[in-house]
Amino acid sequence: MKLIRIVVFVFVASIPWLSVAQKPVWVSFNHITTGDEQTSVYFPMLRHKNVAVVANQSSVIGSTHLVDTLVASGIHVVRIFSPEHGFRGKAEAGEQIQNGKDTKTGIPIVSLYGKHRKPTAEDLKGVDVVLFDLQDVGVRFYTYISTLTLVMDACTEQHIPLIILDRPNPNAFYIDGPVLQKKYTSFVGMHPIPVIYGMTIGEYARMVNGEGWLKDGKSCILTVVRLKNYKHNMVFQLPVKPSPNLPNWQSVYLYPSLCFFEGTPVSVGRGTPIPFQVFGHPDLKGPFVFTPRVKPGTHIQPKLVDQRCYGDHLTRYAERFRHNKSELNLHWLIKAYKELSAKKIPFFTGYFDLLAGNDQLKKQIEEGKTEKQIRESWQKDLKTFEQIRKKYLLYH
Repeated sequence: MKLIRIVVFVFVASIPWLSVAQKPVWVSFNHITTGDEQTSVYFPMLRHKNVAVVANQSSVIGSTHLVDTLVASGIHVVRIFSPEHGFRGKAEAGEQIQNGKDTKTGIPIVSLYGKHRKPTAEDLKGVDVVLFDLQDVGVRFYTYISTLTLVMDACTEQHIPLIILDRPNPNAFYIDGPVLQKKYTSFVGMHPIPVIYGMTIGEYARMVNGEGWLKDGKSCILTVVRLKNYKHNMVFQLPVKPSPNLPNWQSVYLYPSLCFFEGTPVSVGRGTPIPFQVFGHPDLKGPFVFTPRVKPGTHIQPKLVDQRCYGDHLTRYAERFRHNKSELNLHWLIKAYKELSAKKIPFFTGYFDLLAGNDQLKKQIEEGKTEKQIRESWQKDLKTFEQIRKKYLLYH
């Protein structure tokens, strides 16, 4: 199969609980083999079976979609499950995805978003095996790992095996952020993990199984088709967009820090050509100006639509990932809070605590804690998580 060409940065991580230590170097990396490329491994598991596929636009082998490859190879695909953003990956965040049929293959598509997030017994009727292939970004509130958990739950209930075609995690080179508290469990955070958890989606599935996080502590019949020539300390440019609002490598690496703004009145550039690369608000100070617009062909209105926002463009910060900048950034959040609260503008919404996974981060910012003080409050839980994580790693 044709290999995906990925640009990789390899560097020294300065985080004390992560055992990564390599001299920073820019290399051209063209030999990572993703799980879905290894057809000789998983095709025999699919022959003469009714297969359901969890996939979206990132589920490609080279330039060919996984579903097209399966159908062309005589694999009987009976159903496609699509996560947030839909099968073709064009839907905006929060946009209702409708069930239907894939226009190219005619295979029925079942949306796993909105009120129907978990496959039902009827959805899985007649299915012998489920194949899972989504490009995750390694951040707790990115909902593909929630979709994974619910698919695992459904497969367990129906005694259907699940095969995960593993993909590299672009944010696997560090672990950071508060660990989620059970009280704040939601679709943007289902398990007690930090914001950046340093695992591929296959490794994560092993942890969900091993830690008894499925319903009633049951275990999914799980196979992970492992990556080849991959290590956690690789930083790379994804060959396809994982979702519409993560259009490039800068947005992927800024996303963990900027997504906290989704629980505030501040825009992160949705409705512009540079989402998750900027932040701004009409009442903020900043050198960069942008105006969110409704995208053609959608009906979702972005935050602060048609309002002139002032803030900052952060591409230069994203470039620092080439030079060992491996931590969650709270500076922008604290800065925006101070400026808007000084103008009596309410800052935190109820959604913020779900993103943070606790109510402490909001309180710490309101109390004027420094970024260093806040980060120190995470360390004990992060070290505990690191010990749990080690049990399920497939790569080093």
